[in-house]
Amino acid sequence: MAAAAAAQIPTSFGHELRACLRCRLVKTYDQFRESGCENCPFFKMDEDNERVVDCTTPNFTGIISVMDPSRSWAARWLRIGRFAPGCYTLAVSEALPEDLQNLCEDERVQYVPPKRV
Repeated sequence: MAAAAAAQIPTSFGHELRACLRCRLVKTYDQFRESGCENCPFFKMDEDNERVVDCTTPNFTGIISVMDPSRSWAARWLRIGRFAPGCYTLAVSEALPEDLQNLCEDERVQYVPPKRV
């Protein structure tokens, strides 16, 4: 199996960071706007700037950097073991909007909503 191409690493670790609501990849708003999400290309964030706001959130907890997701026990535990190497959040607090949940279903990709506390 070929190694997955790495996702962009955030260029800044300030308030402009956002996390994808589906895969929890962390990048800056500008990075999502310019190149979308490496794990969720069907969201087409790079083609529609409004999608960046709909598909990502600035409200997340913690960051983990994963170099080899398939071999990382932490990546498997967080259910990101099949995603591209990159920076991920430990948890998001918002759910993906219903229309985008339906898009995931149409694309036959799994979406796991955040746990309610």
